Amino acid sequence: MATFLYKLGRFAFRRRHFVALIWVALLTLAGVGAASAPAAGNSSFSIPGTEAQRAFDLLEQRFPGTSADGATARVVFKAPSGEKMTDAGNKATVRKAVKELSDGSEVASVDDPFEKHAVSKDGSVAYASVKYDVSGMELEDSSKDALNAAAQTARGAGLTVEIGGDALTAAPETGSTEVIGIAIAAVVLVITFGSLIAAGLPLLTALIGVGIGVSTITALANALDLGSTTSTLAMMIGLAVGIDYALFIVSRYRAELAEGREREEAAGRAVGTAGSAVVFAGLTVVIALVGLSVVNIPMLTKMGVAAAGTVAIAVLIALTMIPALLGYAGRKVQPAGRKSRLLGGGRAARKAAANPGRPNMGTRWASFVVRRPVAVLLLGVVGLGAAAVPAASLELGLGDDGSQPTSTTQRRAYDLLSDGFGPGFNGPLMVVVDADASDSPKAAVSKVSDEIKGLKDVVTVAPAQFNKAGDTATIAVIPDSKPSSVTTEDLVHGIRDAGAQIEADTDAKVLVTGSTAMNIDFSQKLNDALLPYLALVVGLAFLLLIVVFRSVLVPLKAALGFLLSVMAALGAVVAVFQWGWLSGLLGVEETGPIMSMMPIFMVGVVFGLAMDYEVFLVTRMREAYVHGEKPGQAVVTGFKHGARVVTAAAVIMIAVFSGFIGSSESMIKMIGFGLAIAVFFDAFVVRMAIVPAVLALLGKKAWWLPRWLDRALPNVDVEGEGLRKAADARDTDPDEDRKLVRV
Repeated sequence: MATFLYKLGRFAFRRRHFVALIWVALLTLAGVGAASAPAAGNSSFSIPGTEAQRAFDLLEQRFPGTSADGATARVVFKAPSGEKMTDAGNKATVRKAVKELSDGSEVASVDDPFEKHAVSKDGSVAYASVKYDVSGMELEDSSKDALNAAAQTARGAGLTVEIGGDALTAAPETGSTEVIGIAIAAVVLVITFGSLIAAGLPLLTALIGVGIGVSTITALANALDLGSTTSTLAMMIGLAVGIDYALFIVSRYRAELAEGREREEAAGRAVGTAGSAVVFAGLTVVIALVGLSVVNIPMLTKMGVAAAGTVAIAVLIALTMIPALLGYAGRKVQPAGRKSRLLGGGRAARKAAANPGRPNMGTRWASFVVRRPVAVLLLGVVGLGAAAVPAASLELGLGDDGSQPTSTTQRRAYDLLSDGFGPGFNGPLMVVVDADASDSPKAAVSKVSDEIKGLKDVVTVAPAQFNKAGDTATIAVIPDSKPSSVTTEDLVHGIRDAGAQIEADTDAKVLVTGSTAMNIDFSQKLNDALLPYLALVVGLAFLLLIVVFRSVLVPLKAALGFLLSVMAALGAVVAVFQWGWLSGLLGVEETGPIMSMMPIFMVGVVFGLAMDYEVFLVTRMREAYVHGEKPGQAVVTGFKHGARVVTAAAVIMIAVFSGFIGSSESMIKMIGFGLAIAVFFDAFVVRMAIVPAVLALLGKKAWWLPRWLDRALPNVDVEGEGLRKAADARDTDPDEDRKLVRV
């Protein structure tokens, strides 16, 4: 592989105009596609194989024309202090608003709160339910404007009016912190390279790669039902890895220049060595993201595949466009150790001349770890173990309007309904009774209602609503506790347990659905898939790393280190978003259960990113060991060449992920924080401390591989041994150089 990538790097360097033109054309094509594509909102949500989804599908069949997937809104009215909603003036105001809402072209129905008994017992709160013919994704802006206008009219009459439901769902805003994250990345690159030109190359290529990836997602969003969250996550991950991959190529290029090689040769060797690490690091990330499809949740699969596509683009750009841009930059990109005069290059040169033998910080740190491996290993493991302690209290769930910031109308509507009708009113359960096979459908439905009324935590059981055929009925159940509580989850399981007995007695099937039941089933499905997913992803990556490092213990150590970092990161997420530590500093307005997909998403993404640093850092050690150094010295050499760059890459990735903490969407905020803290733990504790300590303790055993396995594995030559032999051959046969670069 190293030889092929070497040829690719030299080709891109020489044919820079052709390579740059291809990428600019792809960016333009994706941009035009995104600009001309119809807008798309949140993707549809389905959970194949769950009871809640089967009930939803049954409603579509048995209640045709009811727009089961249509958008909904609850317009909540609160009377002024000392008044009631049933007062004549307030009642007239509400009915005027209901009439305004009914005139909308996409409105399927609007319930009058006084006819539907949707007034609280104390008379202070009432709500009107609005149902639309189309989903929230397809809802026109004019319908949303009409909804807000009707609410504003009622506010003008003195009522407090807030709107809940999914009709006003908007795309998440990341805020200015995303730009700050990119700015921090730029500063780190300038400090690392000591050159504005060299620092600008990774940023430029990363932005081009993300531009192509996100524009493609936007262009296909409507056709493939991709939500706004999909593009945000692809941007988050693509930007981070795009900068990092380019950083490693440019850094190796400067190191090759420092060894006296010509620029084209340096570009080829940089892509052949560091590029090999980029390919395998990218493969681990792609495996982890595409592996999310095993969960069999369409939304999660689309997110993973879209982000994986953006990562693949980042790899290709690093391997081709970076050497092309290095060709354009020419002598403006200096060898390693030199800085531009603008950034203090003269002072740096004088300082280096005064201290020619002084080791860099990476060398000093690695030497310390090699001398004290047991102490460093224990400190790292104990520290991560302490950070992971809160993960033992992990509670999973899906956010609803109750997790929205208090500044939003959805959250204020949620609170008004909770105060007026009880906390369970915001999460009603929909019980669907399929009595098609029953001898007496009405008797079966009546029995179901009676059974539910006898369960704990039930406040209200509404009268059953039959379809036209009379073989299916829906029963609305209001719990006594809030939607995300364990008590409500127990009630869902209680209804399902009672339904099993009812089916045995009456042949009527009882299914529980609704947003609360969907969330419960979603969380359960993710929990069930976590271990199989972990085994699949870690297993495939373990095999890949055996091929890369030609070792059994190094990949095993990498996997165990990853588990430490991801558990510590989950502990930090629980401490902030569930316990409320530092919540004010991070803008977390509402604590509660951790998003259900967080553990499995972090396992996938963090594993891929963690293997980035493992590959980049340990391949340098492997390269030194293969070239004859002792195991301990190889660790120090690996840090000498790789620690500064890996540190810069980690800081950049942390900055990029932290930029998404400013998002208005709680899911994006949580993922941004979780990934940022996970990269911090993995890069600076696991890869920078635990990894060298373990390798120092293992010595030569770290690179042990059974002979039969050594013969069976393909030789991918990540360390570039083939390039070294080719260089020796060119020294004796000048014609060999022309053979090697021919593409």
